[in-house]
Amino acid sequence: MDRIRITGGNELNGIIPISGAKNAALPLMIASLLTDDTLTLENVPHLADVEQLIRILGNHGVDISVNGRRERQGEGYSRTVHFTCRNIVDTTAPYELVSKMRASFWVIGPLLARAGQARVSLPGGCAIGTRPVDLFIEALKALGATIEIDSGYINATAPKGGLVGARYVFPKVSVGATHVMLMAATLARGTTIIGNAAREPEVVDLANCLIAMGAKITGAGTSEITIEGVDSLSGARHRVLPDRIETGTYAMAVAMTGGDVVLEGTSARLLETALEAIRRAGAEITETETGLRVVRKGGEIRPVDVVTDPFPGFPTDLQAQFMGLMTRSSGVSHITETIFENRFMHVQELARLGAKISLSGQTAKIEGVPRLRGAPVMATDLRASVSLVIAGLVAEGETTVSRVYHLDRGFERLEEKLTRCGALVERVSD
Repeated sequence: MDRIRITGGNELNGIIPISGAKNAALPLMIASLLTDDTLTLENVPHLADVEQLIRILGNHGVDISVNGRRERQGEGYSRTVHFTCRNIVDTTAPYELVSKMRASFWVIGPLLARAGQARVSLPGGCAIGTRPVDLFIEALKALGATIEIDSGYINATAPKGGLVGARYVFPKVSVGATHVMLMAATLARGTTIIGNAAREPEVVDLANCLIAMGAKITGAGTSEITIEGVDSLSGARHRVLPDRIETGTYAMAVAMTGGDVVLEGTSARLLETALEAIRRAGAEITETETGLRVVRKGGEIRPVDVVTDPFPGFPTDLQAQFMGLMTRSSGVSHITETIFENRFMHVQELARLGAKISLSGQTAKIEGVPRLRGAPVMATDLRASVSLVIAGLVAEGETTVSRVYHLDRGFERLEEKLTRCGALVERVSD
């Protein structure tokens, strides 16, 4: 099994290309089920989750092709992938596929909208909370679907004539449920209004792609989205937006180590709240013609309190990384997690490196320490794993991170990107 080995102490200097967003690519890929034409997606990252979803979509009848080799663009790589689903050959998403990645559950919306039925296993994914599917079920019921749960599967059937537009207000903000209802509503009869909708950039990216395919959508990026159903969708060509979580992660890595790095191909508008927190911690962040420049030359890391919240708040997917940064701050900081109830599993692993962190309910108190020391640590989920890398970049001696398959789910070529900027990071196999 692979491990990441880090020798701490080096500043980061250079250019890091930001990949296409995993959290945008996955729903965009699933949207290919809505049309019998070809959906072409540019800037698709090469990640374990993307490859897993390719297998799942193939099971439903999607033909997938990649443009030859991975084509070099600037300092990074991107892939252009073509998705064509002439016919949905299977409306069942089996447990052995869905259990490996929660987002694969989202196929239920397009399958129901286009084929009129879906049998989808209850989902898996990172163990960061219960994340029930109630919101998905109630949203689809609002569109007229009949839903039963049997033997770990959700059996969904659309009414005769297809799904019917409706107004539905989510009791709490859910990015995944917004994705699913948005996709399902594009082919529903009549008008659908989604209230308390997620406002994340990835929702806007999906809406823009669906509009390019012929959907009639307004309000994406606000808390109310309106969809006028259409009879069918066509193919389109769409570029996946930059990964804001990768952007924030590398910005925090520079703030941790010191140095001067340009994050290429990204935008501040995708994560303004997180960037402001990093600035308050002591880093300078400016926009450039190609992306963002992050600099910390000397000076201490200042303690900053943050509370995770749906967009435009501080992203829960950057909480672990920011905790890693705060372990070296000059005082006491607090991080409150409001999205997931079990997302502090990285605390004990950071403690192995010498961090001083205490928990009280959903709030972590971090007392900054003057130094961290390398040690063997274990990744518990995707974002927690990269927080250990950030800490390892400044820890004295050697840090080894095991179970790095979590990293491979969401960070494209992490070791290569960090090494090019001067970090001593390598992947080793047992």
